[in-house]
Amino acid sequence: QKYAIPVISLDKETPKEAVCQVFENVNTGGVSLTVFELVTAVFAMDDFPLRKDWDERREKYFSGDLLSIVTATDFLTALTLLSSYNAGKTVSCKKKDVLALQLTSYTKYADALCNGFSEADKLLQEERIFSRRDLPYSTQLIPLATICTVLMEHNKIYTATIKNKVKQWYWCGVFGELYGAANETRYANDITQVIKWITESGDLPKSVTDFFFNPTRLLGLQSRQSAAYKGIMALILKNHARDFISGAEMDFSTYSNEKIDIHHIFPKDYCIGEKYDKEKWNSIVNKTPLSARSNREIGGVAPHSYLGKLERKGSVMPSELDSYVETHWIDHELLRNNDFNKFIIDRAKKLLNAIEQVTGRTISGKDSDEVKQAFGDSLT
Repeated sequence: QKYAIPVISLDKETPKEAVCQVFENVNTGGVSLTVFELVTAVFAMDDFPLRKDWDERREKYFSGDLLSIVTATDFLTALTLLSSYNAGKTVSCKKKDVLALQLTSYTKYADALCNGFSEADKLLQEERIFSRRDLPYSTQLIPLATICTVLMEHNKIYTATIKNKVKQWYWCGVFGELYGAANETRYANDITQVIKWITESGDLPKSVTDFFFNPTRLLGLQSRQSAAYKGIMALILKNHARDFISGAEMDFSTYSNEKIDIHHIFPKDYCIGEKYDKEKWNSIVNKTPLSARSNREIGGVAPHSYLGKLERKGSVMPSELDSYVETHWIDHELLRNNDFNKFIIDRAKKLLNAIEQVTGRTISGKDSDEVKQAFGDSLT
């Protein structure tokens, strides 16, 4: 009789984004009320079952490994971007914009956007990004799919020149590490600037000009958590990298069947035994994609020893194995000589060069004092 029940009153005039905010803040113990839930409720007033529609689309278009990472809210965010762009309005996809999405816009653009996501999936697979685990940024899929959708509407995604521009923008985002935080403003800039750049030869998009990569960042890329770490793995695969034992190129079928994963080139146990700097041996510079079988054969011994083992196991000539190794941007002579320090410098140079190639941007500071101190030499 005397218990005071806390009450938050939401009247009809309360903006939908405020309703969403209240539920996000108050309902931490229950199921969160997402933007998708609210839009579902709004569309239900017109007897449109949004959840059922999304479930069907997810089954049809988003069941593959790579696109299974796309959420219902991601889809609505992309659709809001697309509809505001096509309506010629100020492009925006903040929460309030998604909540203001009209059912007519959803039904008009949802099919085209699904195809845009499928095109984005194909483009990423061309760039050797095969699974959600290896996708640098799930967030960047939103502008990528929207850009693909608009370009498909203009029948322009299918030429190599245009595709290469989309890929350049994509890699600038990955290696500039631009999509880790709140991204709604960048998404809006992306769709207007990238499409203008492609269709009207406009200025470079902000996501391209914002690209910056410090060469010492290579040593900081120690685990899969970094977008740039995953990006470098994709570039190595894109270089037609071959497995050390079978010599098979690591395309989609090999990747799936051979359990390709990221492994050390100078093995961890060997590096610890030699007391090498962990920042170097555990960085991306000393890692490459290999099959589980090749990695087992490598074990924890010096490169010179394991290369001999691989030659016997795979019945390959040393010259053949050297050619497989080179596809990973590894100097086979430095590897056979167990020359760890020179190998790190040589491979860092090659990785930086590969990043410059895909981003179309120059990486500065390769011969700075900071770089010389970190790597033991200039990387020019």
